[in-house]
Formats: sequence, C-alpha cells, structure tokens
Amino acid sequence: MTAAAPEVAGAGFSAVGGRARNEDDFLAESPVYLVADGMGGHLAGAEAAAAAIAAFRPLAGAPATPEDVVRAHEEARRLVRQVQIEVGAASGTTLTGAVAVTHRGAPWWMVVNVGDSRTYALDGGELRQVSHDHSYVQELVDAGEITVAQSLVHPDRNILTRAIGDDIPEMDAWLVPQVPGRRLIVASDGLMKEIEDREIGEIAGLIGDAEAAAAALVEVALERGARDNVTVVVADSMSVTPAEADAAPWPVWGAVDHEDTTPSARRRTGA
Repeated sequence: MTAAAPEVAGAGFSAVGGRARNEDDFLAESPVYLVADGMGGHLAGAEAAAAAIAAFRPLAGAPATPEDVVRAHEEARRLVRQVQIEVGAASGTTLTGAVAVTHRGAPWWMVVNVGDSRTYALDGGELRQVSHDHSYVQELVDAGEITVAQSLVHPDRNILTRAIGDDIPEMDAWLVPQVPGRRLIVASDGLMKEIEDREIGEIAGLIGDAEAAAAALVEVALERGARDNVTVVVADSMSVTPAEADAAPWPVWGAVDHEDTTPSARRRTGA
C-alpha cells in the first residue's frame, strides 16, 4: 500500500523593504515551503533567486521524497549557473525551507539550507533555529570569537560562506518530525535584521492563520524601517510522524524523542 502524502498547509508574504527591487523569491504551495534571497550587490540576484525556486516548483502539488528534494537542489544549482552564463557575471542566492516528504512510509519535514536565510520551528511558544547559517560571522560565533549579539552588528555580517551559485556543491538537510502544534517559519535575513528571534516566535505563535502570521511578521519588519527585502513563509502540518518511524539513512531532528527539538546531526548532500 502506498503511504498517504503528508497533509500540510502554509503561505508566504514578501516586501521590497528599503531596497530598490525585491531580490527575494518564495514558494508556499504544498508540500514545498521555501525562501530564496538573491545575493545583494550581485548582478541578477533576483533572477538567481527565481531560478532556485523554479527548480523546486515541479514538486508542488505532488507527493515528494527526500531524493526528489536532492534532485531539485541539483537542478537549482544548474539553473543558477545558467543565469550566471546569461548575465556574464557572478550571481547567487540563498535557499532555505522545508518540503513535506514521505520517507519509509512516514511523513516528515525535510528542512534544507544553503546560505544565511533561516528556517525555524516553533513548539509550544519556544522558537528554535533548525538551519545553520553559512556565514562568516556564524563561523566566528561557532569558534567562540564573538557573541551572537556582536554578530548582529559585525561589519562583515553580510559575507556568506556558501550559496547556490558558488563552487560548493552541498546543501545541509535534516528530517524533522511532524508533531502536533509544530509550526515552521522560513525567512530571508531582512526579517532577522529587524526582529529578534524571541519576538518572531511570539508573533507567529499568536496568529493561527499561516498567511496572516507571515504577513504580520513582514509588516512589523517594515514598521521598524526594514533596510532589506523581507520575505516570510509559515507552514503547518496536520500529519504526525509516528514515534517508531525510521528515518535512516537520513539524520533526524529529535531522533530518539520526537519532542526533543535539538538538531542532532546535519547531512550534506551535493550535486
């Protein structure tokens, strides 16, 4: 018997903010919930973001597996390379978010990330970052050289260490259990520049409708004078990953206890 596709829903909202044009793009159509942020200052950033999202668009409206997501990432890299050829200059984009997949007969969120846009999970009012920033300041934080607070104002905070369009072929990917009440928030860095994580969780947790929650987060960033494009996607699941579900060979977020919301491992998958 074929396993039923995960039942998920969500929506996204985007605004140009303080930039001349919107170089963000997003996809919020079951089972795909992604945000891409074209690299600011690079020619065709908007086109690169659109190309990365276009690679995942065929997954919308159809059942998906982790292998489908890996192939879509490979296609995203190919399409962004084509943009680079067409414009004759460097171009790239971040890409993060989640695809609801069926793996070994069970529903999961497959969270993916390249760059410094972020995917969060909100559980019982507690917001946790699932993705791990691919940025110079994140490396400094990881090494204990600066604090998180210092990273927010560091002069090199916009330097990425990985993006769709560079020579590093990997993406980070996690299988995250779908549990009752867990909400995913996916955002370009324009949101985090204006709103602290704690407040992101508070706003997203107070608004039941996914579209209204995404719009509210963007509106707050704009009210605070957003200097960058701001894009937010919010996704909810009505499916539940069984406690006995086996994610092998993929790493699991909360592998032993699905209530554990600490990322236990990362896997890099490449083109």
